[in-house]
Amino acid sequence: MQKRVKQAGFKLHISKNKYQELKFFCMQYKEKKTELEDAYGLCAVAADGVPGGNKIGKPTENRAVRNAELEHEVKIIEESAERVSKTLAPYILNNVTEGIAYEYMNVPCGRKQFYEARRYFFYLLSLRR
Repeated sequence: MQKRVKQAGFKLHISKNKYQELKFFCMQYKEKKTELEDAYGLCAVAADGVPGGNKIGKPTENRAVRNAELEHEVKIIEESAERVSKTLAPYILNNVTEGIAYEYMNVPCGRKQFYEARRYFFYLLSLRR
């Protein structure tokens, strides 16, 4: 089953499964931001005098890679909302990341226009993800 949305004179196609994937990706937005904020700083170090090091790897490099992934994911969600409309971006973000319905926000447009903008957001996000 395809979701079809007409936006700016062309049709947007997103499969139901892709929409669900993007929806849950957006619902992790706050977790991603929190993890990113918590990632900066010193890691816990056990200074007990006993040599450790049973893990092979590069913890600093792995952490930097994870931070870069989180930054990218947060950025594409925010930029996709901005590309739809600078005015509606905060409302779209509240809706897709926190699940706040149109009726509980003071959105500066009609319900139909808001949900068309939201569908366009998911289309743009699907192109970037």
